[in-house]
Amino acid sequence: MRNGWRKRRRERREARRERCETRQEGCETRQERGPSGLSLLPWLLMGMGSLSHLISGEAANPWLGLAGLLAFNTLYVAIVFRAFDRVRRETATTWVLLGALAAVTFALAAGYGREWLLLFPLLGLALGAVARGGRELRLLTFPLVAAVGVVTFWRDGWDSAGIVYGTFISTMVTAAILALNETVGELRATREELARSAVEKERLRFSRDLHDLLGHTLSVIVVKSEAARRLAPRDLDAALGQVADIESVGRQALTEIREAVTGYREGSLGTELDRARDALSSADVEPVVRRSGPPLEPAAEALLGWVVREAATNVVRHADATRCEIAVASGPERVRLTVTDDGRRPAAAAGAATGTPGSGLRGLRERLSAAGGTLTAGPAPNGGFRLTAELPAPGDPDTAAGTA
Repeated sequence: MRNGWRKRRRERREARRERCETRQEGCETRQERGPSGLSLLPWLLMGMGSLSHLISGEAANPWLGLAGLLAFNTLYVAIVFRAFDRVRRETATTWVLLGALAAVTFALAAGYGREWLLLFPLLGLALGAVARGGRELRLLTFPLVAAVGVVTFWRDGWDSAGIVYGTFISTMVTAAILALNETVGELRATREELARSAVEKERLRFSRDLHDLLGHTLSVIVVKSEAARRLAPRDLDAALGQVADIESVGRQALTEIREAVTGYREGSLGTELDRARDALSSADVEPVVRRSGPPLEPAAEALLGWVVREAATNVVRHADATRCEIAVASGPERVRLTVTDDGRRPAAAAGAATGTPGSGLRGLRERLSAAGGTLTAGPAPNGGFRLTAELPAPGDPDTAAGTA
């Protein structure tokens, strides 16, 4: 029984926590939405003076005044709610309603004066909510204020000069606040879009890095495992050497994956060429590596390192080749990397190598394209397969050449 009581108390506590979180999310949603038409409704209390004037019996034609006040309130409520709907605010209907509100306001103020003049600031609120920071606000505000000044001085002289100022302030302040609120909403939406774009970009980077890293590493491990299995019966020392290589490749893969996760992995073309030479030799493919021209910039080194890694992996996995030539030629304007093998690829493997959806070369094309480069892959003229990557190489042509 005690356990059941504790369970029920824990369930009630969790239910209370969920209700609190739901209320908090609702509050945050309302705060993000900003003000609505309801925020302008309390200002209708400024019309209480007009209603009091009717009730006291001092107004002529009270029924006509009551009908006019009812029409004013109806039009005001309709306008302020439409003003907070961007689609409806920009329609002709909204401006027709605003014109009708102005006509009713001027008619009531001119006919009754006194407390009825307080309807002018409400008209300014409606105009500011509809026009906001647009061109219409600049075109209509000053004519409205001038007309309000004429009617006010005619009905009540200088004693109601504050009505004119209040109409101007209510129009401009309402327009400024709502325009600022719209700007804040747009900035918030832009920030969220940028955040989503950054997440998507990082996800794409990580998926490409992980594919390129694991594809090459697992291929090397498989090749060396097969070599160790073949060597073990007749040459145990050579087999143990292959096992040691597998351990080294695995440790290096762990390091590279950690670097890829944190986004700090920087490729080295020289290192990738050495690894490609080792992987090809382990797969009984003769590697031929040539490098000419001046040293490359780090960014170009990293990009071409990815290309060498992916190309060597494809040769080991798909080509069934006996020889693979890797040539890097850098000049004053362009850097070219060519990987050519003499293998015969099956149709499915050839399709993967040419960059069909899901292949690693598609990711390499995206990398190179972002740097202004190109990547082409297809059958070589003399048989086999050729992959060519080119990058712009802004550098000093007089720099000493490096060799691999």
